[in-house]
Amino acid sequence: MTTEDASGRTPLRDVAVDWEALEDAFENNAPEVHSYLHLATGEVLRVVDGVADPQMHVRISSDTNYLRIDPVSSREQYRWMERFIPMVDELELRAKLTQAIDGKGAFRRFKDVLMGFSLERERWFTFRSERLKTFMEAWLAAHAIRAIARPQWPEASEANDAGGEPPADSAAPSEEVPRSQSGRRARSAESLRQQLVEVAEALGARELDGVLAFAEFLKARRAARGFAHHHEHVAAERESGAQLPRTTTPPETGAAGG
Repeated sequence: MTTEDASGRTPLRDVAVDWEALEDAFENNAPEVHSYLHLATGEVLRVVDGVADPQMHVRISSDTNYLRIDPVSSREQYRWMERFIPMVDELELRAKLTQAIDGKGAFRRFKDVLMGFSLERERWFTFRSERLKTFMEAWLAAHAIRAIARPQWPEASEANDAGGEPPADSAAPSEEVPRSQSGRRARSAESLRQQLVEVAEALGARELDGVLAFAEFLKARRAARGFAHHHEHVAAERESGAQLPRTTTPPETGAAGG
């Protein structure tokens, strides 16, 4: 769906952006990580070199439904740390943070120092999220995208209270509903994330590296399955006689309708 801005000249595309996933993509500027925004669903797909199918990156980059995400540079994120440090009231902590960002490994040392200061760590997360939001909004505007609210899915208990079965015109939670769109699953995910944070605080740098590497693998595998399912669905529609718009991309990467 498209609309127009106040000037009536620039067409805007309404996309139900997964804001949390987009924020994560903007923060992660590792050279082996490539993130894409799906313009129809608002989901963010991440492809990790050496983990995903080598041809997957080529197929996605040639699919007009996907838009490559440009993450915030390391230099800019380093400036955020520099700007945050003077905002810290405790002189000793301020000195530790200043020393932490000196030299290679600055980001990891900065986070390690804040691990022992929960209040300042939360302030840092808020400060960083505000900076990321500014970059994300500018990027969306540059690509004529207007982020709209994601659909809310009723919980099973709400459906039962309403009469046992969900309304015919509503999407009931199921295995096909993204976890981020299910209220019950979202709360469960938040609980698990909190447990993960508590466990991570007790781990050392080497253990954390292992946890992060495995987490990246799981996320890439999930993304690969989602992308494969998307193209299987397109192929099934073509076989059943569905008429899809012709594009200049290869058959397996043609834009899916909606």
